[in-house]
Amino acid sequence: MGLFRRRLKLNLALQGGGTHGAFTWGVLDRLLEDRTIDIAWISAASAGAINAAALAAGFAENGPEGARAKLREVWEAVAKAGMPEFLRLNPVLFTLSRSAPLAHLVSLWSPYEFNPLGFDPLRRLLTETIDFAAIRKNSPVELLIAATEVATGEARLFRREELTVDAVLASACLPALHHAVEIDGVAYWDGGFSANPDLVTLAMESPVADTLIVQLSPLKKEGLPTGAREIQAHVNRLTFNAPLIRDVEIIEMAREAMRGALRSRFSRLRPLAQHRFHLVEAAPYTNLLSDRSKIHPDIQLLNHLHAAGRTEAEKWLAANRSSIGRRSSVNLRAHFEAVRAGRPKPQDLVDSAPASPDTSTMTGALDLPKVPPRAAQPADDASRVARGGV
Repeated sequence: MGLFRRRLKLNLALQGGGTHGAFTWGVLDRLLEDRTIDIAWISAASAGAINAAALAAGFAENGPEGARAKLREVWEAVAKAGMPEFLRLNPVLFTLSRSAPLAHLVSLWSPYEFNPLGFDPLRRLLTETIDFAAIRKNSPVELLIAATEVATGEARLFRREELTVDAVLASACLPALHHAVEIDGVAYWDGGFSANPDLVTLAMESPVADTLIVQLSPLKKEGLPTGAREIQAHVNRLTFNAPLIRDVEIIEMAREAMRGALRSRFSRLRPLAQHRFHLVEAAPYTNLLSDRSKIHPDIQLLNHLHAAGRTEAEKWLAANRSSIGRRSSVNLRAHFEAVRAGRPKPQDLVDSAPASPDTSTMTGALDLPKVPPRAAQPADDASRVARGGV
């Protein structure tokens, strides 16, 4: 019976979130297990970029099973590394780290002070586990790995054919923990600041019109943060969610333009307006974890999140497999508004047919802070129009 199932083509959009990215590992593990699903393009940032690179490298070596094995190898290496090695090598910092969280430690010094040589154990881990040359040459999965240019705050998207260990390190470079990563004389920080992940370029350029978003960071977290670490963690959550919220706004603006009087003027936005989106959320799990857990890999935590990711992916497939290639399974605007307002999440679909998205429930703008659009590179004219608004 399974031999006659239609092939389902799917893009992935992977959000960053430190070691909470193990949830994404679980989602990917379950998707790769399903032989009816073909993964096409992946847009990712930070921890999402590490997952994307591991998946692409595994695919290049041995298809879906190779991708599953490579993801496990990378995350087991993360767990084995445990505490950043530059702390182990410095007795003073090691003593401090045992009596206070690393987040408190880095709030006192910059990485240029407590790690003047720029030692980065993640570089060695990625170099030892991921064959970047194989990704560039053989991987069938296209990649959009986001990093943020320090000087301008703009996103730089590294494609599969130019992916290196430096590109992934740039995408995962938290400025409070690591030196900026320089590539061709340009300094980069974490891609989550500018594209977390980039939905616009993915929807505009991928020939596959369905994208599954794996969202790690909760859109809303109750309680007033009062401690220094809690305040900083809350600021980081708002900052890293802002690019995703902005991209949803751009997508909805494109849909408004395509169904209104501006249809002919902005016909190049048709792929963006008609793209079908799907969503798997980690918030029910990550909301229960401390912010400190994002930078403290623990094998029990990683296994817990991996299992949670598999569970949520299984539930999503059971409920929405038939939607792939036909309709969106989430109304992103309505969903985000409901989460922020504390209302029940809407179950209605964004569209009933791929060629004519139903945006009747999406009037008005999201009641969210506006974020200046970023200019991802390279981009075609239509993508630039989309980022500048319609």
